[in-house]
Amino acid sequence: MELSGVGVWSQQLRYGDAAEAAEAAAELEELGFRALWIPDIGGPVFDAVGNLLAATRSTVVATGILNLWMHAPEDAAASFASLSAAHGDRFLMGIGVSHAPLVDASEPGRYRRPLAAMGAFLDGLDGADRPVPRESRVLAALGPKMLETAAKRARGVHPYLVPPEHTRLAREAVGDGPLVLPEQTVILCSTRDEARAIGTNWLGSYLGLPNYAGNLLRLGYTQEDVDSVSDRLFDAVIAWGDEEAIKRRVDEHRAAGADHVCVQVLTADQSAFPRDEWRRLAPALR
Repeated sequence: MELSGVGVWSQQLRYGDAAEAAEAAAELEELGFRALWIPDIGGPVFDAVGNLLAATRSTVVATGILNLWMHAPEDAAASFASLSAAHGDRFLMGIGVSHAPLVDASEPGRYRRPLAAMGAFLDGLDGADRPVPRESRVLAALGPKMLETAAKRARGVHPYLVPPEHTRLAREAVGDGPLVLPEQTVILCSTRDEARAIGTNWLGSYLGLPNYAGNLLRLGYTQEDVDSVSDRLFDAVIAWGDEEAIKRRVDEHRAAGADHVCVQVLTADQSAFPRDEWRRLAPALR
C-alpha cells in the first residue's frame, strides 16, 4: 500500500448517497487523488469502505477515523480481512479515540482512559483470528503520548484539524519511519469574508471538543483564539483562497514532514458533494 501525494477527506463519501459516492470515488481516482478518507461515528462504516473500494481500482480507502468506542476489535478485524480479500491491500484502518462529549452523549462516563482504550483495541486487533497488520493501520494522534503509541504500534499518524506546525512536531515525535498523514481543511473562495461565512461555525463546533482545543493550546494559540475563532487560528487551521493558496498550504505540510495530505473541501452547502471544487483542485495538487 503506497501512501503519498494528496488524498480527499470527505463526509459526503461516507454519509451521502451511496451511488453518488461510488461515482465520485471513481472520478477522484481518475483525477489523481491517491486516497479517500471517510469519518466514522458508528454505524455501517465498513459498508461505506467496501462501496468505495468496489468503485476504484488502485486508490487507498481509509477511515479517518474508525471510532474505537463504536466497534468491537474482533468485528473490525473480520471486516478488514474480508475487504482486503476482495479488494487487495487498499484498506487503511485509521483508528481514533474520538471525544468525550460525543462518546458520552449516549452513555455518560463511557469515555475514560483513552490511551488505555486505544491499547486495548490494538491488542484486540492483534489477537483476532485474522489480525489487522501493523502496516495497515494508523492512529489519530495529536498529543505526545498517542504519537508515541502510534510510532510503536501502527504505520503512522493521521492528525485532524492541524496546522503545519503540528505536522512538524508529529514528524519529530514519530521519527523517520512512520507515516505522517495530516488532514487539511480548505475553502476555495475569493475573500476572507467568504471564507469566514463558510468556515467559522464549522470550525467553532470542532473547537468545542477538548482534544482539538487542547492541541491548539499546546501549539501556542490562546484561549481567546479558541473561544472567538480568531483570524489567526482560522487561517492556521483552514487554508482558503484560490488553487495556488491551497497548494501552498499542502506544500507547507510536506515541508514539515508529511508523507501524504488529505484535503477536506468546505462549501456553503456542506451536505453536497464538492465535485466542482475537487475538479478545480486536482491539477494544482497532482
